[in-house]
Amino acid sequence: MGLLVLALPGQAKQQLKILAWEGYADADLVAEFEQQTNSKVEVTLVYSDDELWNHISQSNPGYDLIAVNTAELQRYIEKGYVRPVDIELIPNIQQQDARFQNREHIPGLVNQGKSYAIPYTYSEMGLIYNRQLVHQPPESINALWDPAYAGKVLAFNTSNHNFTLAALSLGMVKPFQLSDEELTVSAQRLVELRRNLLTVYSSPQEAVKLFKTQEIALIYANYGSQQVKALADIGADVGYVLPKNGTLAWLDCWAISKNAGPLAEQWINFMLGETASQRLSHSHGLANTREASATHHNTELIWLEPVENSETRTQLWEQIISGDVMERFAR
Repeated sequence: MGLLVLALPGQAKQQLKILAWEGYADADLVAEFEQQTNSKVEVTLVYSDDELWNHISQSNPGYDLIAVNTAELQRYIEKGYVRPVDIELIPNIQQQDARFQNREHIPGLVNQGKSYAIPYTYSEMGLIYNRQLVHQPPESINALWDPAYAGKVLAFNTSNHNFTLAALSLGMVKPFQLSDEELTVSAQRLVELRRNLLTVYSSPQEAVKLFKTQEIALIYANYGSQQVKALADIGADVGYVLPKNGTLAWLDCWAISKNAGPLAEQWINFMLGETASQRLSHSHGLANTREASATHHNTELIWLEPVENSETRTQLWEQIISGDVMERFAR
């Protein structure tokens, strides 16, 4: 069921500019949408939450649609960068799994009774391990700090998640809302992690290339099952575990920029269709919101939440990866 209208001869093309992640807007699906709606779609790929924010905050309203996770969505709402979604224009919402239709129970989606984003895909962030170098599956995220893997660890290049990860490794009970002291301690923990890193990566493809050319023991899998599939496709001998002491998970949604027209809702409806949803799962190893997820081996997932100060975390992360020493983060 959909609201796509076939184009009339001579009708001017509508324009749609989209910011999305790898695998969210494949070229053939874009072409099909363009044909059905007589539109021209421009897709710009992003590889971190920080990059997504910079695109919108520096060029708003240059984009019509963004693929953003629920934890990040709040600052876009607060800044007025996104508008409420017209649910009536997206009938394919009715084909979503019940938990995703119940948007009021998903933290961050609804503000003053209005939905500001529609769930699209989600994943846990586990640990990928090289079976040739790691002979027992790691049970804790603290394995990332294990001196045995010095210089053989890949971390994801993002600020907010990494401070949350460090806080979880230290047993902090509110990893998304850190005090100044806790933020300093987490920064010091990330400096320690940096000593174990080969490097940081920004996309599943980059991680695959590094795995093929370098000796990698552990990968913190920001893209979860998508990365596992990408490595399996090259024949990598890897395992995948969800750490018992902290498995973060994200839920990515489509959100609409404040000045975008109804073509944005048409795009969301199209991407919630069966063809696009199955593409997420079968081609990219990502979950779609039309189907119930498999169980996660009784591991409790920690869904991402807004953090105490994104700007501060970003500044600290940039200091850390640039090579600042531990003493710069002294309390």
